[in-house]
Amino acid sequence: MALRLLRNRRVVMLAILATALVAVALLAPHPAPQQIRDWADSVGPVFPLLFFLVHALVTVAPFPRTVFTLSAGLLFGPILGITLAVAATTVSAVLALLLVRALDRDQVAARLTHPAVRAVDRRLARRGWLAVGSLRLIAPVPFSVINYCAGLSSVRMMPYLLATFVGIIPGTIGVVVLGDALTGKTNPGLLALSGVCITIGVIGLIVDARWGAEQFAAVTTEGAEEPAPH
Repeated sequence: MALRLLRNRRVVMLAILATALVAVALLAPHPAPQQIRDWADSVGPVFPLLFFLVHALVTVAPFPRTVFTLSAGLLFGPILGITLAVAATTVSAVLALLLVRALDRDQVAARLTHPAVRAVDRRLARRGWLAVGSLRLIAPVPFSVINYCAGLSSVRMMPYLLATFVGIIPGTIGVVVLGDALTGKTNPGLLALSGVCITIGVIGLIVDARWGAEQFAAVTTEGAEEPAPH
């Protein structure tokens, strides 16, 4: 298997390119975190707005939201960073929901066949907006997957919006403050707050995993008991 991959020119070229990019990232001079913050401050008020727009639009696609959340703390500090990250994430979630519902739901559902996606879909079917809030609290569940599954479900817009807003706050605060800490000037109280928020997410993960396992088992049992269509 390994020899077959090595004979594939495309795989070899990608490996060389990846190695070159890592070498450049490690060896090339790059600005310190505080210099990045100073540059962001010097751009002016248009930069936070541009960051908000890019964040909200790009994360409609399955792009890692953590990249933007961490960057918000690094670029703008805790207060503005949290505000931008929470607002852009909420807007992105709404846009994704509207996009899925504007498209052919059957076509979208046909592409979401991964077992994790089906598990999220079952949870949404049973718990609606409560599931949205709990899933937002859990970092391992991709942000875009929840958006797409919610768009396919019957969850109403306002409960979805409120559950999203409340659910993303702890994790967003935790990651934004960590991004701000890269500059070395973060208040120790904010670091403590970040730890509390991350702890809330971990507790939510444990509780939801136990509750969710029971819920999924119940759904599976019910599905097995349903008679096959003739």
